[in-house]
Amino acid sequence: MSDGALWLVGVVLLAGGVAALNLFIRRGLAAPRIVETARPDGLPWRAVTVPTANDKKLHGWFIPAGQRQPALVVMHGWGGNAEMMLPLAAPLHAAGYSLLLVDARCHGLSDGDSFASLPRFAEDIEAALCWLARQPEVDPLALGVIGHSVGAGAALLAATHYPSIRAVVSLAAFAHPAAMMRRWLASKRIPFWPFGAYILAYVQWVIGHRFDAIAPCNTIAQLRCPVLIVHGLADDTVPVEEARQIFAARTNDAVELLLVPGSHDDYGDMAEQVGLLSAFLDRAFR
Repeated sequence: MSDGALWLVGVVLLAGGVAALNLFIRRGLAAPRIVETARPDGLPWRAVTVPTANDKKLHGWFIPAGQRQPALVVMHGWGGNAEMMLPLAAPLHAAGYSLLLVDARCHGLSDGDSFASLPRFAEDIEAALCWLARQPEVDPLALGVIGHSVGAGAALLAATHYPSIRAVVSLAAFAHPAAMMRRWLASKRIPFWPFGAYILAYVQWVIGHRFDAIAPCNTIAQLRCPVLIVHGLADDTVPVEEARQIFAARTNDAVELLLVPGSHDDYGDMAEQVGLLSAFLDRAFR
């Protein structure tokens, strides 16, 4: 075989290896799709469809609280769905808030897309806010967002694009995607050099955003609305120190930090914790 042929074979093998690695990354990081098995029974809910980016549609539950009431978009985390946020629904509705619980793209009953990401969660939150603002039961000047985990980071990012947001509640947000990715790499025993570094670079290329630009520890500094950062002291998915890191980066005196008993997904006495959330929202919407 000639040198030219050997070079061509080498290029083909290298390209095939890179393509296989990229496919592994996409599959390894893809969010699991879990479809809801419960509904907001006992509340005046209705199923709705919310148009979002890329001509996709989101599944949601709209729970109005009356006419011209403050309203909240409630966004789950990675691999979650609207059902997982239901523990917040009844107490917040009782406190006078209309709610829109939505499934992000590639989650629950919403449309799929080429990939899911924190910026796409943020796009879906913004689409949900626009939908809420058009509902007769909602005061369009009194909108807020509650997000969990990736949904919390997305809520902070969405608030940088949607300045009329009156309040953000961040539940268990990570401080920086790179740190979260490094923990994922360690859990898979993937060495950072050279594979991990390539994975981080590839993910940023796919989602079209640098991690620094979407990191909650950076977006928090751009916000002027009230923000409540809530984190479980026993969270072993996102260390509580990351909540303190986000809080330390604030430039707004209306940012509050609330550390509570509980883990990444379980905050123990929900009645007490939701009471604290409701008190924060009441202050923000005054």
